[in-house]
Amino acid sequence: MNIAFLGNSLVEGSYGGNFVAQVAARLPQQMIINAGQNGNTILNLLNRLDDVLAQEPDIIFVFCGGNDAISYSQPETRRYYERVMKVPNGTVTPDQFRSHFRDLLTRIQLAQVVVYVGLSPIEANPTVAAAMQHYNQIAAEECKRLNVPTLDLMPVLQPAHIPERPQLTQATINLIGQRVKSGWNDYAAERERGGYTYSFDGLHLTPDSATIVADKVVKFLDL
Repeated sequence: MNIAFLGNSLVEGSYGGNFVAQVAARLPQQMIINAGQNGNTILNLLNRLDDVLAQEPDIIFVFCGGNDAISYSQPETRRYYERVMKVPNGTVTPDQFRSHFRDLLTRIQLAQVVVYVGLSPIEANPTVAAAMQHYNQIAAEECKRLNVPTLDLMPVLQPAHIPERPQLTQATINLIGQRVKSGWNDYAAERERGGYTYSFDGLHLTPDSATIVADKVVKFLDL
């Protein structure tokens, strides 16, 4: 069976823990396709969907929404999303997210591929966390309409209280890019310094958290 994981940096796993690689290790009898790309919004996933479908997956596990919530709630990041991710005006509004998310699920179902959805957490600051919760609610509502099973990881990973922290900016994105290129991986010290729980920067999984996510995903897929 071919299982494609379609999403953003949490799926790609090149910065922080890689839960998809751990899922592959737990399911050696399955062909696991990592179709994650750093920085992707729902618009980028739609644009890449045909390439993923061309690999003939039996299942597509969609894991997105973080960049959409960031673009909407953190205005200083929009230049990146507009210039690099080619998102019009650099933001995906809740209404746009709903429409495009519905389109993504519908296109997968019309291709006769089974689709599952993961709802991701975020703990960078209270504003973006509230936006993420809203986008996850939208995704859950659309999944319910289309009978798509969802795995909500917010209750599993996200802390009950998120302290006030600075807003995300272009500098935040630049730092991520620099660290990815340099091979930086001092996740434990960064997590401790920032006072994060499941992540090391408010956005990306630690290796330990990736293990938790992999276990949840494997149980959820129940193959």
